Amino acid sequence: MSEFLKLRKTNCKNCYKCIRHCPVKSIRFSGNQAHIVGNECILCGQCFVVCPQNAKEIADATEAVKVLLEGEAPVVASIAPSFIANYGVGIEAMEKALRQLGFAAAEETAVGAAYVNRMYEDILQNRKPDVLISSCCHSVNLLIQKYFPQALPYLADVISPMQAHSLDIRRRMPNAHVVFIGPCLSKKDEAEHYAGYVDQVMTFEELTRMLEEAGIQLEQSIDRNPQSRTRLYPTSGGILRTMQKVPGYQYISVDGVENCMAALHDLEQGGLDHCFIEMSACAGSCIGGPVMEKYHRTPIRDFAAVDAYAGTEDFPTDTLPRERIRKEMETISRKLPQPSETEIFTILRQMGKNKPADELNCGSCGYNTCREKAIAIYQGKADLTMCLPYLKDRAENFSDHIINNTSNGILVLNESMEVQEINPTACSILNVRHPSDVLGEQVIRIRDPKDFLEVKNGATVRDRRTYLAEYDKYVDETILYDASYRVLICMMRDVTEEEHQRRTKESIRQQTIETADKVVDKQMRIVQEIASLLGETAAETKIALTKLKGAISDE
Repeated sequence: MSEFLKLRKTNCKNCYKCIRHCPVKSIRFSGNQAHIVGNECILCGQCFVVCPQNAKEIADATEAVKVLLEGEAPVVASIAPSFIANYGVGIEAMEKALRQLGFAAAEETAVGAAYVNRMYEDILQNRKPDVLISSCCHSVNLLIQKYFPQALPYLADVISPMQAHSLDIRRRMPNAHVVFIGPCLSKKDEAEHYAGYVDQVMTFEELTRMLEEAGIQLEQSIDRNPQSRTRLYPTSGGILRTMQKVPGYQYISVDGVENCMAALHDLEQGGLDHCFIEMSACAGSCIGGPVMEKYHRTPIRDFAAVDAYAGTEDFPTDTLPRERIRKEMETISRKLPQPSETEIFTILRQMGKNKPADELNCGSCGYNTCREKAIAIYQGKADLTMCLPYLKDRAENFSDHIINNTSNGILVLNESMEVQEINPTACSILNVRHPSDVLGEQVIRIRDPKDFLEVKNGATVRDRRTYLAEYDKYVDETILYDASYRVLICMMRDVTEEEHQRRTKESIRQQTIETADKVVDKQMRIVQEIASLLGETAAETKIALTKLKGAISDE
């Protein structure tokens, strides 16, 4: 399968919307980017339709068509009958515009639908199968080939209207190239897989761009043709409305991939018999196609436009070559490894799903159940981080672990000064027995709100030492106001012991200074006393020595 649906990696925002809407979960995530798994995809285009970032793009055939138009062979456009809903004009106006682009002619694919109807009727009348499923929708064919191979025998081995119309065009113009134009993505794959029918497939969007580039305006006119009943094909139940009913069969219309899958499950379980089932992958059938240009239309208006444009009789048709009208459809193996129950259980445990009650099956990851997600992880299509409850629990547990084990007290208030959160350290500081005792209560029950009101009014409190008189404790507190969440966050570090030690040291220092001053004073007094005694002794000695000197001199 060629890559008809591509991903713009720079646009993908890892939102998982595509996997949530993918009916067969054929998308894997790697490096925070979505990747389409080709051998699982049924090209229904749902991921293209729902992507909010336009990260999915359809392979463009415009240049290839331009090359065909520049060649010598005539190029004929086969236009899907939903064109009346998309453009609001008739086939004559469409052909006029397409001829200006260089097409030799433009015809309705509904002509091919008339051939297909006759083939279905022939099978029901002559082969008399128990159940017959229409094979017009290539996405439904891929769904059965890849996911419901047991239902392959019930799938009509008949070419699609696109292929039948191509055969009709080539019968009349053997050297012509055929370009199919429609609202469907999967037709690009059908044209490539079944070679020899259609040369290129364009979407309505591609055609609109070509017309705009060429400056061609569609003439606003609607023609009428009573022999055009199969124009009803693109509506839900349109095939059934255009067929000749064979007695003994019940005719059922099913649209939307999920409904088709439910019907196929019923078929596998033997819940359906003697019926013809019209299956369309798109809700509302082809007028709900992924490449219908939406503008301001509604499904009701689209249905009304197609219904009003259709005639009451069949297109006149000739006979097609019998060897080309049958289409062989084989099983397409997906070849995905399947985990054992033990491996699934191990992955579920890694996701935090230790018991069935933990499996929320919320679908936020895109998978219907946690078990499906575990299988996808095993197959390499998903990873653990795609689980929102898992990420939330992990973030909360990590946050709670830090908050509950930090040595700082954490107190969170709302703008009404009500306690929203308090951790064990803060409970210890503020003598709170249990957080539930104060949660939701006014902070004034446990603390003076003055500091909080200051911060709420624009003040700054960072590492400010505060004495909590009611608890006889000192704390260094920082209070922050978070404007986004409109909460006040207070972080408190208990420094009571530190403050006591500081005060003790200060007291000792003061006592030491006082003692030193006393010692110095005492020493000075002693020195002064010694000096006084020395002075007196020196004077007495001087007098005695003077007398002694005088006595010696007299002799």
